[in-house]
Amino acid sequence: TVTGADLSESMLNKASANAEKAGVRVRFLQADARKLTFSREFDFVQMICEGGFSLMETDEMNFDILKGAVNALKPGGRLLFTTLNGLFPLFHSVKDFINENSAGGTVSRSNTFDLMTMRDHSVYEVVDDSGQTLSLECNERYYLPSEITWLLKSLGMVSVTILGCPLGEWKRDIHLTTHDYEMLVIADKPVI
Repeated sequence: TVTGADLSESMLNKASANAEKAGVRVRFLQADARKLTFSREFDFVQMICEGGFSLMETDEMNFDILKGAVNALKPGGRLLFTTLNGLFPLFHSVKDFINENSAGGTVSRSNTFDLMTMRDHSVYEVVDDSGQTLSLECNERYYLPSEITWLLKSLGMVSVTILGCPLGEWKRDIHLTTHDYEMLVIADKPVI
């Protein structure tokens, strides 16, 4: 049994159409990830493409997303998510990375990485489904591995594993480096 949640009605419609086409049943809910009300309902929670986490304007909002995901897990459940790797912008240009690896017409016009807040303020141009160019202002938080570990342990999670996550590659044998734009995080909720 699978439940999918997203804030965007249009993304939920696409997901529903894809699930129907694949012949699978998924319960889709329109929900704000900062305000999830699940409590010990799932064996596994997955947030991919940051799943909203790290994309909010404040650290408190990001923490609310993480807290909601942990609360949704049954004892013994597992959380898997990707987040922006705080080691990456210390050694690389985020703007160059986005422009070299974007799909679907996304172009980064400006980036300002703030070392004190670990936030990248940027303006992206994105071509929507109808071919119209939109300008999006983003404020994204990059996390250091030690921060993620601390956040998860403060929520009672155990056995936190952080791996490198080259775009589209999820494997347990990829060690995190400064070259990884994202990191893959796996954490378990204690059985008791």
